[in-house]
Amino acid sequence: SSQVLSEPDCAGFFIQESKTDAKNDVAAILFPGPDQLRNIEEIDEMVGSRALILFNKQFQRPADFGFGKGDRCKKAVFDKFRYGFAFQEFSCRGEDTKLTFEYPNWQSCVICDENQDVGQQEIALLEPSPERPAYDDLQKKINEVLPEPIWMRKMGEAEEKGLKFQRKK
Repeated sequence: SSQVLSEPDCAGFFIQESKTDAKNDVAAILFPGPDQLRNIEEIDEMVGSRALILFNKQFQRPADFGFGKGDRCKKAVFDKFRYGFAFQEFSCRGEDTKLTFEYPNWQSCVICDENQDVGQQEIALLEPSPERPAYDDLQKKINEVLPEPIWMRKMGEAEEKGLKFQRKK
């Protein structure tokens, strides 16, 4: 079942009912924001010990919640949930950069898939850390592990193998 919590915020509440036992139900609040703090508290009380997921892809750090309700927010959101997960993709120095967070640490890597002979490669960047990696730190590490930018690597590949549309498969 589902319910709209806030049309302007596109916030919704969803329940996936278990076929075997109500204690296995899963509830989710999609795109909660500061205006839904009361809803979060009410829904959390309603679901009790069953799983409750808060999902908002815009949240990257506690300040993004913007609840501004001090202890009430801390108690209702940050002290309540034991697990946190995040996944972000973006370009850093032209490289396909991924950040993942699984409580308590952030991890970072770049994905290189330009060389079809080698296949996709995942190159770890910074050591796992409870703090989200800063862009400048990621860029510095990318410069260490991949000194040639992707455009330069692609030019080298074209020089060595020819243009892709001219290659025989």
